[in-house]
Amino acid sequence: MTVEARPLSVKVSPLTRFIYTALVAVQAGILITGGAVRLTGSGLGCPTWPRCTPGSYTPVPHQAQGTLHSWIEFGNRLLTILLFIAIIAAVIGVIRLRNRYSEKRALNWLALTQILGIIAQIILGGVTVLTHLNPATVGAHFLLSIVLIGASLSLRQRMLEKPRFALTATSTLLVRTVLALTAVVLVIGTVVTGTGPHAGDIQARRYHLNPQVISWIHADAVIALIALTFALILLLRATEDVAHRSLVVKQAVLFLLICLGQGLIGYIQYFTGLPEALVAAHLLGADLVWLGIWNLAFTGRSLSRS
Repeated sequence: MTVEARPLSVKVSPLTRFIYTALVAVQAGILITGGAVRLTGSGLGCPTWPRCTPGSYTPVPHQAQGTLHSWIEFGNRLLTILLFIAIIAAVIGVIRLRNRYSEKRALNWLALTQILGIIAQIILGGVTVLTHLNPATVGAHFLLSIVLIGASLSLRQRMLEKPRFALTATSTLLVRTVLALTAVVLVIGTVVTGTGPHAGDIQARRYHLNPQVISWIHADAVIALIALTFALILLLRATEDVAHRSLVVKQAVLFLLICLGQGLIGYIQYFTGLPEALVAAHLLGADLVWLGIWNLAFTGRSLSRS
C-alpha cells in the first residue's frame, strides 16, 4: 500500500471545514426527515406541489390532512432550502479555492453534481407527491439522496485533502465488491419499504410482493455483506503495508460494526412489527452504512483514479 495523498496545498480554514461537513450532514439529514414524513403518515400533508395547498405555499388552518401532518411535510420541504444554501456555499468555496488543488476537475464535477442533484430532487419530490407516493418514486427519491450523500462526502474529503492510499489489486477489487453489494442492499431495502406498512399515507400504493420473502432476501444480502466485509478486514491485515494500513483497517472495522448494528436493528424491527422508532433508527443506520463504505472506498482509492 502506498500513500497517495499529497501534503496539504491549502490551509484548511475552520469555515471550509464547517461548510463541507455541513453539506454532508444536511444531505444525510434530509433523508432522515423524509423518513419522518413517511413514518408519521405525513407524505401527503401538503397534497399539491410546489404549493402546499392549491392556494397557498404554506399549510393553512384546518387542512383535511391535519395540521401536524401538514407542518411535518412542509418542514421537510423547508429543509431543502437549507440544503440549497449549503450547496451554494460549497460551490462558491470550490470556485474560490480550486486552483490551489491538483484535483480541480474532480472538484468541479462534484460541485456540479450537488447543483444538478438538488434540482433533480425537487422535481422528483414533486413527482412523488403528484403520483400520490407511488413506492417506485419514493424509492427513487431515497436512492438519489444516497448518491448525493456519497458525492458530498467525496467533495468534502477532497476539499479537506484527506489521506488516500493505493491498495493492492485484490484489496481494491474486494472494496469495490463490498461497495457494490452495499448499494444492492440499499436498493432491496427500498423494495422492502415499498412493500411494508409505512407508506407515508394510508391511501398510498404498495408493491404487490410478499413482505416476508422480500425481507428475507434483504436479510440474506446483509449477511453476505457482513461476511464479505469481515473477509476484507482479514485481507487488508494480511496483505497491506503495515506502516499505512491502520487507517483503512480501522475504517473497515467501523463499517463492519455499523453493519452489525444495522442488521440487529433490522431483525428486531422485523420481529416486533416494525415500530416507528426502530424504523427511524434503521433509516439513520442506512445513512451511516453508506457513509461508512463510501469513506472506506474513497480512502482506499476505489472510487477514482485521480
